[in-house]
Order: sequence, then structure tokens, then C-alpha cells
Amino acid sequence: MIPIRNPYNAKGDALCFGCSDRNDAGLKMEFFLDGMEVVAQWEPKDQFMGFDHVLHGGIRATLIDEIAAWAIFILLDTMGYTTRLEVNYNDVVYTNRGTVTLRARIREASRKTALVDVDILNEKGQVATSGTAEYFILPTALARSKKNFPPREAFFEGPPPALPETGLFHDKGRET
Repeated sequence: MIPIRNPYNAKGDALCFGCSDRNDAGLKMEFFLDGMEVVAQWEPKDQFMGFDHVLHGGIRATLIDEIAAWAIFILLDTMGYTTRLEVNYNDVVYTNRGTVTLRARIREASRKTALVDVDILNEKGQVATSGTAEYFILPTALARSKKNFPPREAFFEGPPPALPETGLFHDKGRET
């Protein structure tokens, strides 16, 4: 897996609940690229439980939304806004049983929208939560010029890895 840097952590006012390393109340997620998936390994803490060491459902939804955004950043080289989030709670996730793994992949993408499928695997490697995030995505040039979206190189140490052609999305004409 290839580590993904968070270029937003260098900004003094960037305190994202999901990914900032300086938000004391936040999730502090870190990401990796594994083929055509963005992956996170995250240690649940009791501060995020609903009751009896069970991870709160709203936190699971937030984890899905956050890693889906990073899939858009890394796999589509742009940013967007969540327009719909569907979450399926298949099993319990505990805050006191170890690390969970999240895996996000682009199911489909067009010039304006993307669907991202996400699984949260419990400490046993079983899918405990699954979800789909629908995003309105910006043209890359607009994301860079108006929203200060960083260049792909900012997310990786050294040259960014080449992504294989997926057939899901073609960057031709995407810059406008």
C-alpha cells in the first residue's frame, strides 16, 4: 500500500473532523492507495461509542463519507460534495476490539457525479458496515482555481503513482 499524505494538515485553519491530525475531537484518519482502492486503518476509541463499547452509527457514516471524499481526491484527481449517503449496518463495530479497515472504490463516475462504494471491516476482517456515497464532482481546473484543491503530487512522497485505465472515467475534457 502506498501512503497518502494529507496536504491540508499544513494549513493552519484546516481542522477537518475526519482527517485533520490537529482536531483533538476528530477521527484523525490516514489513507493509503492500494491498487484502485483508497484504504484506511482506524482505531476506534471509546469517545465515539454509543453504548457498551459499540461504535456510534453516525461515526460509521462519517468514516464512510470521509474515505469516499479521499477516493474522489486520489482516484479522480478532483474534489466534490456529498449529495447522498447510504449506509448499511451489517454487524456491530466495537470501540475496544482493535483496528478496523475501510476500503473505498469508485463504482462509476461521469463529468459531474461519482458513486463511491465503501466497506468497513471489523477487527475480524468481516464487512460490518457498507455504504455508497454519491458526490457532485467539480472539474479539476475549477477545483484547483476556486477551491484550492492541491495538485496530485501534493498527496504523495515523490512522483504520484500512475493509475490504471478503468473505463469508469476519462479525463479528456474534464479540465473545463
